Amino acid sequence: MLYTEQSVRDNIRNREGKRVFYQAPGDTLTPGARDYLTRERIQILTTDQIPRGHRLACGATMAEKPEHMTHLNSDLLVPKTHPRIALRGALDTLEAELLLCAAQEPDLRGPLTEILELARQILRCEVLEEPLSTGKLCGLTLRELRSHSHRPQDFYGIPHFMPQPTDPITILRLNRCRTIARWAELQAAHAFTAPDLTCTRTDLLQALNRISSMLYILQIRQKADRQKE
Repeated sequence: MLYTEQSVRDNIRNREGKRVFYQAPGDTLTPGARDYLTRERIQILTTDQIPRGHRLACGATMAEKPEHMTHLNSDLLVPKTHPRIALRGALDTLEAELLLCAAQEPDLRGPLTEILELARQILRCEVLEEPLSTGKLCGLTLRELRSHSHRPQDFYGIPHFMPQPTDPITILRLNRCRTIARWAELQAAHAFTAPDLTCTRTDLLQALNRISSMLYILQIRQKADRQKE
């Protein structure tokens, strides 16, 4: 198999807290892929170095992976009911909805693709246990996103509204994506909020909140454009 930089990025794994890439016999890397691995100091391992035993959180190991369990990282097995696995499922659902919405709404494909990329970064950083760093989303800073979503009347001349069956299908599709983003944020809060109410991954929660805010702003913009028409 030929690995490009993007396909290498998609196949990075976490082994004992470090990022690694497993290369099978016959696999080749493009120059860009190899440069990326070197630049990021990601170790290239052969597939025979993949851990054969499956480690459990209690410290025990299992030779075979049971169907009711899955990998939290490259060698740690957890039940499929684990909160972080539930979060990954929610992010997978969010990506699927964003893809459908972008395919159905060509005029919004630019911002929706940018939102989709952030959702994928969130999943990647959760799996690899890396910090997530973000800049603007669809041209708006975090403060601007908050202002635009909290005071739409000031920026778009449209007050807060509840979607109705009579609204254009574009608004309803955006609203569905927004609710799934909110659901993913709740899953992240459940996965990373400790009993003492401290949160270990505020970066992921903040990013998901930004996504839901941006999707709401896109709804507001659509409503404002239709009223002008």
